[in-house]
Amino acid sequence: MGQLKNKGQKFILCFIAGLVTGILIGTAILSIIVSYRMDMHYKKIAYLETTIQDKNARLEKLEKSINTQNIILKDIEIILIFDGDEMDEIDEIEIEKAIKEKYSTLLGKEVKNIDPDILIEVADKRILKIEDREYRLHINKLILTEILKIFIKVEI
Repeated sequence: MGQLKNKGQKFILCFIAGLVTGILIGTAILSIIVSYRMDMHYKKIAYLETTIQDKNARLEKLEKSINTQNIILKDIEIILIFDGDEMDEIDEIEIEKAIKEKYSTLLGKEVKNIDPDILIEVADKRILKIEDREYRLHINKLILTEILKIFIKVEI
């Protein structure tokens, strides 16, 4: 009976030793995997932080340069003043469209680089033929800011 008790104690002792060894090896492997993943995440976080800092620096430079840049022409507005007879809306739209086509190349350019005298010469005293009618254009006023406003007198 002494041998059975001794075999039982050996079994329990071997089982406990195997269990402890398994726990220690498993913990070591798990901590290696977790630490590797944490290192990868730390590297990724550091990379993203530097990327954010670079983007913020570039954004600040761009904001400073935008504040110091000149005004850019963003839109063209045509105001037609009719002399005498009332016009068809279709003719009015066609005249506006033709005039905007003449000035469309100016969009996006700096206002200080645009010569207002040349802008007036483009449409002043011009004759437009729409269907069977001829219209003579005279520029009354030209306002040059972010929006180019041209006041044009139209005669049939």
